Amino acid sequence: MQEFARILLAGLVGTIVLTVVLRGSQLAGLTRMDLPLILGLWLTGDRERAKLLGVLLHLLIGWPLAFIYAGLFWLLGGARWWLGAVLGLWHALFVLLVVLPGLPGVHPRMASERTGPDPTRHLQPPGLAGLNYGRRTAAATLLGHVFYGAVLGFLLSR
Repeated sequence: MQEFARILLAGLVGTIVLTVVLRGSQLAGLTRMDLPLILGLWLTGDRERAKLLGVLLHLLIGWPLAFIYAGLFWLLGGARWWLGAVLGLWHALFVLLVVLPGLPGVHPRMASERTGPDPTRHLQPPGLAGLNYGRRTAAATLLGHVFYGAVLGFLLSR
């Protein structure tokens, strides 16, 4: 039970760090990607309510991922901050090359590369590696996920 609580805490802290890096990158003008808005608009059409719901949804996604990281740490011989950073890099590449380009196919309020916006689709499609949200979107995503993994590796190391 104690290990379960440690993973939950590490997942919460790691996800908060990731969210702060991504949100801070947007506020600093490095990217136009607003992850809380993207996630929140999946649940509601109200843009103001969507941001809070998006942050909560991101936290709910980060917790189960912490258990996947913990399992990988166990398989690879133990948690280390640098190993977490490497796993975070692979995680980010998956997000950039698979998840973001696939969002228009499943997101109810996101335009696709082929159809464009209409009154029910408020969001621009991210494109490959999120490049439609700015050239530095990939760098911010990589940095945030590397920090996520490093935090998990650090907090779960013995």
